[in-house]
Amino acid sequence: MGPSRRALLAGGAALGLLGAAGCSRVSGSGAKDGGNLLERLRSQGTVRLGIAGEIPFGYIDENGEFTGEAPEIAKVIFKRLGVPKVQPVPTEFGSLIPGLRSQQFDVVSAGMYINPERCAQVIFSDPDYRMRDAFIVRKGNPKNLHNYEDIFKKKAKMATGTAYAEIGYAEDVGIKQSDMLILPDQLAGLLAVEQGRADVFAGTTVTVHNVVKQRNSRLAEATEPFQAYVDGKPDIGAGGFAFRPEETKLRDAFNVELHKMKKSGELLRIVRPFGFTKEEMTDLTAKELCS
Repeated sequence: MGPSRRALLAGGAALGLLGAAGCSRVSGSGAKDGGNLLERLRSQGTVRLGIAGEIPFGYIDENGEFTGEAPEIAKVIFKRLGVPKVQPVPTEFGSLIPGLRSQQFDVVSAGMYINPERCAQVIFSDPDYRMRDAFIVRKGNPKNLHNYEDIFKKKAKMATGTAYAEIGYAEDVGIKQSDMLILPDQLAGLLAVEQGRADVFAGTTVTVHNVVKQRNSRLAEATEPFQAYVDGKPDIGAGGFAFRPEETKLRDAFNVELHKMKKSGELLRIVRPFGFTKEEMTDLTAKELCS
């Protein structure tokens, strides 16, 4: 897929922004036989999960609890794999892959979109959801913005998040990134629309609808979900967990448990409180999305 939220690669972005994890780095030895990280995690009893502080994918809530769609899945799966504790390592979204590769944490647990560019740097579990996009607009949607083509044609001021896939979707229809307002997260996007600094904030449908609902905005609303396109083809936004390339044993063991949860319906029960529905469930594989 083209560059998209949880999708744009951040190169070697600012590892200094990574949250301190307190644990020693895990060696990459054992790469030839699928890695030994799972055994090490079982011995430690704790897995470090990289998150980007984005509701509903992975964040620290107002009570200081580590939660979100991806962390709640991880808590269940790692416990079944013999690793009872999860430890959050907050960082910027664009620093997740560099942080994983430099062993600042063990797994990316942030609902990261799976695409060929990322698959060249890390390996992914099969996706646990697929998602369409939506916008935050002023109440009544005065500019009648329902997709990226509308933004381009009406010369509306677009905002989106740092390293979001939506940057690539907008560029595909002719919107220059230099003309976009790039913000830290969806809350900043809502405020930008409410304050008139942007006409529209683009994000995933669950993210957009959640922030508008939680803030009970009287000035802004969320649009209906729509399908984004790249080069005239529907772009599949499907997210999963990222692992270092050498750790195939851990990734494969994770996938086994994930597929059991999909088959039983447990996966949907876990993510439903975060705004996910049956529509977001998917049988796509990482192999399909990486090709």
